[in-house]
Amino acid sequence: MKLHNWVNQKDRFIVGIHKPSFTVANQRENDRVEAIGRRKNGGAIDNRKNFPAGAVDVEKTAWIFEIPNPFSFRGVTYIKKDWADKRAADPSSIRLPPRPAVSLAASLGRIIGSNDPGALERAFRELPEPMLLAAATISSDPADLIRLAGISCSFVLDRENRPTGLVYESAGADEPRPLIHNHPLFEAVANNPSLPAPYKVAMVLRPGAQGGSEIVGEARTPDSASHVFEYLRRNSYIAWGHYAANMADDTVRYSVGELSEKDIAGLRRLYYQRTFLRMAEQLKLEPAPPRKSLTDVELEELRTLIVARLREEPKPSLRFKATLWGWNYGFDFAPTLYRLHASHQQIHQQFAMIPAAMTTAGGDSQPAYGCGDLVADSAERFRAATGRDFFASYLTAIHANTRTDGRDEGPSSLIVHQDEKVILFVPKAQTSQWELQLICLDRVGNIVEADAATRKSLDHAMLVAMKTFDALGARLVTTIEFPKRFDAADRDQRLLYSFLPKLPESPGTFSEAQLRWINGHYPEDFAEACRQAKKRIEL
Repeated sequence: MKLHNWVNQKDRFIVGIHKPSFTVANQRENDRVEAIGRRKNGGAIDNRKNFPAGAVDVEKTAWIFEIPNPFSFRGVTYIKKDWADKRAADPSSIRLPPRPAVSLAASLGRIIGSNDPGALERAFRELPEPMLLAAATISSDPADLIRLAGISCSFVLDRENRPTGLVYESAGADEPRPLIHNHPLFEAVANNPSLPAPYKVAMVLRPGAQGGSEIVGEARTPDSASHVFEYLRRNSYIAWGHYAANMADDTVRYSVGELSEKDIAGLRRLYYQRTFLRMAEQLKLEPAPPRKSLTDVELEELRTLIVARLREEPKPSLRFKATLWGWNYGFDFAPTLYRLHASHQQIHQQFAMIPAAMTTAGGDSQPAYGCGDLVADSAERFRAATGRDFFASYLTAIHANTRTDGRDEGPSSLIVHQDEKVILFVPKAQTSQWELQLICLDRVGNIVEADAATRKSLDHAMLVAMKTFDALGARLVTTIEFPKRFDAADRDQRLLYSFLPKLPESPGTFSEAQLRWINGHYPEDFAEACRQAKKRIEL
């Protein structure tokens, strides 16, 4: 891929402008002018505008801003001026409306009346599956969801009719499996935040409810206000398995709005601990005692030993050279059975380590893929082309940013949050409508290079980002980490996180498949919307 210019010689973002004006030859042979309806006052409406007599002149259409992404592998962002100008007039309008309260039982009750007590139950069971799924995902009425849960599976109930578990069935020599009558409905209702907690626990949250994945770590605060389990996913879609940090069943969190600093620290701590332990094993350092969580001091001491060993000569041989970390927040399920995001609404993050190499079918060895390598490649190409460090230029451009539309009035900063260690900002070229990025200010390329203070700043900024999205109404957010390899040269590559919300009217189509990202707002105005939302959140 050819490197494109994204900053000028003074490390200022490059913004291109298209001012289209063109003529289109008309090759249509036939006209089909006909009525398409009537006005309210009775006047006829036809489609004659669709059938011009000659060539079509298109003059002075809306400008399109073209912004090359600093990371060439992420393409180019386009902003339509007339759309963005409307948002620029009021940046606080960049938000999604809250979901309305929905009760299927109330709606059906008004239709069928209350003379037959069993009619409502029968009406639920007779609904077509697409309507059941729609109700399970959008209803905010706990009574609706309890009924739908009962349709999806069989519960074990106590004397007060509260669920204590699921009914299981034997499957030959296999482990007993829960008796689930409708899997899509089960997933949809179990992931609805309005489902009462005892049902959530019985269906998906209690250890064992989702299978026999071993719990190999936990993070629990002394006051039990926060509790996180680390599950091993041994039969994983990620080669060599991965781990999942899930909020435990005694501290249920279905919304980022419910998430605390202790929660995010616990979720991330398990990622740090597992990575440091596996690195210590690779480097043949003294193993940590089993069945014991590392203290903060022990965790930092172990990281320091790892960093020192990686700097020794000769360089140690590493089987696993990079981390993989991600977070799919939010769940949605279309009535057409299209899963729209994560497999599980309960707050959870996934992590693994990437092997240094893979063996091909022919027996050769090839480097295994890691997304952080794409950042390293962009940085190396930029240095070769300009003689400057990529991230130094990137940070300079962020701090010196001016408005994309060229106006002097209005917000111009891209920064949402910053401390001594990290910066959270709106990228000039967003690859989703509301993308945020998080970068270490020091030369920290991965979590092994991140000291305790940096890790704390990363965790806090991550919570700021997610709570800001929550305040703006975002319900589906994918977050990914772009790390430097452990044995990479100590150059300019910084640890980078990208937060990618999915908005209702931006599912991604052919444009996005070509890495052409279409936005309806200026990045500066979204940054202002985030700063306003940040003032409303509780941390």
